[in-house]
Amino acid sequence: MEHENACPYDRAHMKIWVDADACPGPIKEILFRAAERTQTPLTLVANQPVQTPGSRWITAVQVSPGFDVADHEIVARAEAGDLVITSDIPLAFEVLEKGAHALSPRGERYSPETIRDRLNMRDFMDTLRASGVHTGGPAAFTTRDRKAFAAELDALLARARRG
Repeated sequence: MEHENACPYDRAHMKIWVDADACPGPIKEILFRAAERTQTPLTLVANQPVQTPGSRWITAVQVSPGFDVADHEIVARAEAGDLVITSDIPLAFEVLEKGAHALSPRGERYSPETIRDRLNMRDFMDTLRASGVHTGGPAAFTTRDRKAFAAELDALLARARRG
């Protein structure tokens, strides 16, 4: 079941797609402000309801529960030149192949040149965990991460406005 809030926008604009189930709240707030400030369409895609501010630039899409359902929805909708916010390496890989940009909530810009190495490392760590090796989880989200994200987002949006 999909639920979508209507969002009118000019198709010439870059669109921002957010893998919202795992996106930290402070990053969503930065994205909400940036979408309003730059009039950039922003869509949060999640398996559960997501609260969004009242804005013609911001929408939420709720997809059916299930593994990678939100990821598949983002891949289906993202177009070349769009921006996808995700910490999911396979999702970043797929949208980069479509010509979209990908940015992690920690401010790391994924690139076609480095994504295969990131994907290989992710697969290697999955193999270690499956064999019983404790690899630890991601580091705690910090103010530095939030600032790095805001800086990269601003740079990408400025470049998109320049064409």
